Amino acid sequence: MKELRNIAIIAHVDHGKTTLVDKMIMHCNVFRKNENPGDLIMDNNDLERERGITILSKNVAVEYKGVKINIIDTPGHSDFGGEVERVLNMCDGVLLLVDAFEGTMPQTRFVLQKALGMGLKPVVVVNKVDKENCTPDLVQEQVFDLMCNLDATEEQLDFPTIYGSAKNNWMSTDWEKPTTDISAALDAIIDFIPAPNVIEGTPQLRITSLDYSSYVGRICIGKVHRGTLTENMNISLSKRDGSIVKSKIKELYVYEGLKRVRVESVKSGDICAIVGVDGFEIGDTICDFENPEPLSVIKIDEPTMSMLFTINDSPFFGKEGKFVTSRHIKERLDLELEKNLALRVKQGDSTEKFMVYGRGVLHLSVLIETMRREGYELQVGQPQVLYKTIDGVRCEPVETLYIDLPDECAGKAIEYVTKRKGEMESMEQKGDRTNLVFSIPSRGIIGLRNNLLTATAGEAVISHIFKGYEPYKGEIEGRINGSLIAMENGTSFAYSIDKLQDRGKFFITPGEEVYQGQVIGENSRQGDIVINVTKAKKQSNVRSSGNDEKVRIVPPIVFSLEEALEYIQQDEYVEVTPESMRIRKILLNETDRKRSNMK
Repeated sequence: MKELRNIAIIAHVDHGKTTLVDKMIMHCNVFRKNENPGDLIMDNNDLERERGITILSKNVAVEYKGVKINIIDTPGHSDFGGEVERVLNMCDGVLLLVDAFEGTMPQTRFVLQKALGMGLKPVVVVNKVDKENCTPDLVQEQVFDLMCNLDATEEQLDFPTIYGSAKNNWMSTDWEKPTTDISAALDAIIDFIPAPNVIEGTPQLRITSLDYSSYVGRICIGKVHRGTLTENMNISLSKRDGSIVKSKIKELYVYEGLKRVRVESVKSGDICAIVGVDGFEIGDTICDFENPEPLSVIKIDEPTMSMLFTINDSPFFGKEGKFVTSRHIKERLDLELEKNLALRVKQGDSTEKFMVYGRGVLHLSVLIETMRREGYELQVGQPQVLYKTIDGVRCEPVETLYIDLPDECAGKAIEYVTKRKGEMESMEQKGDRTNLVFSIPSRGIIGLRNNLLTATAGEAVISHIFKGYEPYKGEIEGRINGSLIAMENGTSFAYSIDKLQDRGKFFITPGEEVYQGQVIGENSRQGDIVINVTKAKKQSNVRSSGNDEKVRIVPPIVFSLEEALEYIQQDEYVEVTPESMRIRKILLNETDRKRSNMK
């Protein structure tokens, strides 16, 4: 058997994990035909490429100096923490990637804490040393201090540091001496990451990840902990609840480059994919047929937020989407449950409504965005946090919020966050910028990003990670401004919008189709106003010079999906179709809305 290394690459969002994996693939001559060289090979779904973030962890294997290296690229967002935690179970070491300018960031701490807790050995890569004003030596000290704070062992603290620029394809042990390739990082993996322990005995494999194929169904992925697995082998599947189900391995695959290659057997220490085992969950153990010995079960992060998904019943339903019925939405959500572990789905109070539970607004919005691209039409309600009763006390999810912003904006940010029941934990100067750390309820973060970006002219860098459940902090003031609501179906006219601009800010442009009950703008005051934007200018025989040229329309506010979800109030939905996104009142008729308010 070849020498083997199993590593995960962990880092904060946008510090260059996926770029580094791509360079390793290229360095080891693993190419994929017809690949656009400008695209990241690992981030292979459209959403990942557009947003520049990794959503799904992915496996790849390269061969370097006769050693097979299994590399797992992990997401950096804490919303996808469930992905990170599981894949670390397959590794014997981690490559910790840190930006030479930004240093250690919240998610760096989040994933590193999990890796150190599992006893994994780190190799530190300080990336982007070609950035202006970067401080690689200082960042290396920051990483050491962070590891000390996270109670790393003596062995873990004796880590090597590699410097370089993955984008420019070089790595070196000295950041002032650039090289011509990234072999320094690959050498460090072979020299410092331990090989997996080869344990003889009856087979054991903990299922830590899964894939789905429309041809063979669910595929389980994991590292062989002990013994050898072979094709057509009878096995026992030890479930989370302690029950044992007899099953059989039909096909076995290992990773080579970007492909899965079918093999007859897999020995202890290697990562493999198994076809033929049904009814498994993450954390179940594949073990010996006669004498099953299960491994410990993986704990998966519980959802902290819920959102109502329902069919699109607006006047514009079915105009753009292929899948519009509740049956279509249910089937798609069931399919998502096959591979999205932190997700839960329950039937709502009618067959058309589904309560979907996830790790945060980003986690759920990625699912919604994927569905709309696949041709689904649906409506989603305001995100709601999940409360728990612990020892008779009502508790809510609390997050640690990190804000990096210009000094002059710090006062405004502190005011916004404290209004939302945030408590400041630290405040640190860093050049002409300030780093603020708060403890804040999860529901306080919903809608906060928009306010902070507006107050800081887009300068604030905001991130947050789940901290735990704490006693309920009290009521939080919601959005104060009301909505501007369309009075009737029709086409909006520039003339009408111009005359109504003093009422507030608009979300629509002239010539756009609107319907009764659609939210087309934000009122400059409290309370909702119903307005008519479909009224055209009355034409007369008297010619007036140049009146029409005086129409000056302010550009509309355009929301991203996450911003729209954070913006809406309890009596509103976001209507999502393949080509459009609108905000609407749940009750489209004004009389119905007034009646419901009277109850």
